[in-house]
Amino acid sequence: MPANVMYSASIITMALLFYSIGVWSERYSGVLKTWHLYFFWLGLICDTTGTGMMMDNFGNIVFNLHTITGFSGIFLMVIHTVWATIVIIKNDTVKKRQFHRFSLFVWSFWLISYTSGVFIGIRNVH
Repeated sequence: MPANVMYSASIITMALLFYSIGVWSERYSGVLKTWHLYFFWLGLICDTTGTGMMMDNFGNIVFNLHTITGFSGIFLMVIHTVWATIVIIKNDTVKKRQFHRFSLFVWSFWLISYTSGVFIGIRNVH
C-alpha cells in the first residue's frame, strides 16, 4: 500500500478514535459537555482531511456503498458537531441530556463507512 494512502488511512483512524471518545464519553456521562465537543470537532477535522487526501490519492470517485455512506457520514458529522456546538453555546440543559441519542446514531452510521473502507483497503493490499 502506498505511503500516502497509509497516511490518509491513519488520519481517518484518528477520526475514529477522537469521535468515539467524544460520543461514548458523552453517552456514559449522560450529558453533553464542552470537552466532548472538542473531540467531535477533532474527529470531523481528521475525517474530512483524511477523506480529502484519499480523494487526491485516487483521483476519482467511484460511487459504491463506501463512498455513499462516507459522504453521508461526513454530512451527518457536520450536522451533529454544529448542533452540539449550538447546544453548548445556548446551554440548553434538556438538549444536553438528550443529545447522546443522536450522537450514537451518527457514530453508528459513520462506522459503516469506516468499516467498509477497512475491508476495501485490506482487499486491495498486494
